[in-house]
Amino acid sequence: MTTNENTANGNTTNGNVPEHTPRMNWSEHAPEVFKAMLQLEKATRKHLDPVVAELVKIRASQINHCAFCLDMHTKDALAAGERVERIVQLSAWEESQHFYTAKEIAAIELTEAITVLTDGFVPDEVYEKAAKEFDEVELAHLIAAINTINVWNRFAVSTRMVPGHYVAGSVKH
Repeated sequence: MTTNENTANGNTTNGNVPEHTPRMNWSEHAPEVFKAMLQLEKATRKHLDPVVAELVKIRASQINHCAFCLDMHTKDALAAGERVERIVQLSAWEESQHFYTAKEIAAIELTEAITVLTDGFVPDEVYEKAAKEFDEVELAHLIAAINTINVWNRFAVSTRMVPGHYVAGSVKH
């Protein structure tokens, strides 16, 4: 039994609180949007290292408090061979930079700058650091991937998608 198995009546079989109820299945009610998002997702992956892509998705999902996307992307990263410690340390990457390459750190910094936008723009130094690590094609796809995961996060959070049931690799992009 896993830590998220529930009985049919909503009670948990392990003592955890029951899962919340999703507000809606948005992909069912907006299938054209969902299909377009899948195509966008597929396009962003073409020129982006898969490890960098998963780190970006996990970090943006942490910032956006998107449990559904965290469930999905941590499982996919682990299934692809990512180390647990790198996933665990991602929320505190500034203090554990030795787990990541310079290229990965540049991608993580850019992810935070695009996701948060507290100053209303992406700082030049963050962009320039990423531009030094990625060629223009990679950088364009990285920016697209960061924006795409932010959109996925917003769909999942606003409709209260339920984490815990995703099976690694079950969504093909």
